[in-house]
Amino acid sequence: MGTSMTESFDDFEQMWRDLAPLGRSAMSGGYFRQPYSPVESELRSWFTAQCQARGLELEADGNGNLVAWWRPAGSVESTDGVLIGSHLDSVLDGGAYDGPLGVVSSLAAIDLLRARGTMPNRPIVVGAFAEEEGSRFGLACLGSRLATGVISPEDAGALGDRDGVRLGDAMVAAGVEPELGRAAWVDRIGCFVELHVEQGRDLVDRDASIGLATGIWPHGRYRFDFTGAANHAGTTRMEDRSDPMTTFARTALAAGEAASRSGQRATFGRLDVAPNGTNAIPSRVTAWLDARCESDAQQVRLLAEIERLAREHATSDGTRLEVTAESVSGEVAFDPALTERLRSGLTDRFGDVPVIATAAGHDAGILASAGVPTAMMFVRNPTGVSHSPEEHAEMDDCLSGVEALADALDILVS
Repeated sequence: MGTSMTESFDDFEQMWRDLAPLGRSAMSGGYFRQPYSPVESELRSWFTAQCQARGLELEADGNGNLVAWWRPAGSVESTDGVLIGSHLDSVLDGGAYDGPLGVVSSLAAIDLLRARGTMPNRPIVVGAFAEEEGSRFGLACLGSRLATGVISPEDAGALGDRDGVRLGDAMVAAGVEPELGRAAWVDRIGCFVELHVEQGRDLVDRDASIGLATGIWPHGRYRFDFTGAANHAGTTRMEDRSDPMTTFARTALAAGEAASRSGQRATFGRLDVAPNGTNAIPSRVTAWLDARCESDAQQVRLLAEIERLAREHATSDGTRLEVTAESVSGEVAFDPALTERLRSGLTDRFGDVPVIATAAGHDAGILASAGVPTAMMFVRNPTGVSHSPEEHAEMDDCLSGVEALADALDILVS
């Protein structure tokens, strides 16, 4: 390993150490890096400083996204920039790697290209997307959806968090001037390669440090509002109850069984209960379903089956149900020519690179759906765990990811 490559990897490890304490819970070890919070402001400042230290031209688009350009001479007006990067926010009590690994690896890959003496013939752009997880405003990939025009400024502006704070107000409070809508920088992007920690064990099973992606499963978030009648927990006979918690519980079990039978995914992971008293039958239970399937048709069938079972349970329990689709993303296929070009180019260093599907949503899926040729690269996760403090990637694999991303850029910009 040459001295310059060692220095590039040292830079990666230093960036990782600098990020490690930001937003980390002393109790769980997990991360709370929610959008437009003081912690996220620190993350944005960190990214800004890293870009400035590398002489990259930083651009903020009014949707909360940051993009930094490495422009070779004569390419200022180029419309075929290679976008890399990911996001810095986390789910509630999430892991360290989901998102930030892609951002840190992108900056380190530029360092490695410079160490190799590579002079790109087209711009390289490092992106840090806002509110990818949807942990505050309920809509995943909000920053990339706005930048590509997938969601209107009016619909996005109406979004509120759990405390009723509107998106625009949250941005202003965090020092981000909102100018919601399609971003001009998107039209200057020729392709996107997003590096991400794998959220599963496919690469572990294949004994591979890195992989590429075929596409993303369809993903939907649906709000189930179960309503009944509040009453006394001690004096109300079981047969006299109209208990929405019972209906929800039976629905959650039925959803898990329906998904297991078909090999799909169904998760109720968030609840809101009123009046939320220990000695009171609830009047309302609101539950959010996360459903992911191998195809759009299977997604429709799974949701229909879960809703049918939920309504049957509501009828027998004397409760009512309303279902609202809050966020639905269709099946995404990444650009096969771009993916094959990268797979073939990485073979000399990494051998036969696996190409696998993912059931996790990503900004790459939004840009691909908007017509930007897109590929994804995964770094092995030995635990297979994600959206949890147990999420992990070994440093050697992370550095392999940096090399693979630099090699991919070499293929695309040389």
